Amino acid sequence: MRGQSCCAGSLAAASLLDDEALALAERVAHPFSRLDALLFTIMLRLDRGEPALALRQLEAAEALAAEQRLGFNFEPRFLQGAILTAQGAYEEGSACLRDGLASRLGAMRFRLYGLARLAEALVRQGEYGAALAATIEGRKAQEGTGHRQWEAELRRIEGVALVGLNRLDEGQNALTKALRVARRQQAKSYELRAATSLGRLWGEGGRRAEACDLLAPIYNWFTEGFDTADLKEAKGLLDELT
Repeated sequence: MRGQSCCAGSLAAASLLDDEALALAERVAHPFSRLDALLFTIMLRLDRGEPALALRQLEAAEALAAEQRLGFNFEPRFLQGAILTAQGAYEEGSACLRDGLASRLGAMRFRLYGLARLAEALVRQGEYGAALAATIEGRKAQEGTGHRQWEAELRRIEGVALVGLNRLDEGQNALTKALRVARRQQAKSYELRAATSLGRLWGEGGRRAEACDLLAPIYNWFTEGFDTADLKEAKGLLDELT
């Protein structure tokens, strides 16, 4: 794949960079750098749809923090909750994420990530109203911090929640905004997610050709990483549409 990072390009390229970062942190024998690298690698594993690997790395991070008496620089329950969600334990995942958001650390760095992951867990439970509230809170916090890394994801999950509430026009508008944000940020992986969600909505509404025309170009942009969850989902939808 092309790109520079998970947000600015592809998950496969980001995976190689994260592996290099972990290896470098181990070579320089700097525990805090290794802990930091592990935590960001866990986020990437989750984006790639690899919860088992993410869990093993979270356990390694917790063991390292305990051994070296290090503090986490962001709330680890965000990662634990996201792992549980990816494993299908939606209620446990959302409870863990809520606990993390209620903590002192959860009110600081990466709160937007925690809110996005909570909204995703709630959507998967069918708790669309609560999911919508989480995305709205996230977008308000985003305006206050200026931190827009997860803007496209918050918009996308907002759209999915609105569709779940049968507010179809509003849902389509939110998904279109998610797509626009991802394109502006050149965040190809988030663009793929937004296009898949919008394409599914269009397909279910009888706009199959338009959905295919929307999704196929971004899917075809990728040249590797077809084992990742997002690309598998996009390919499955394209097969249904054609």
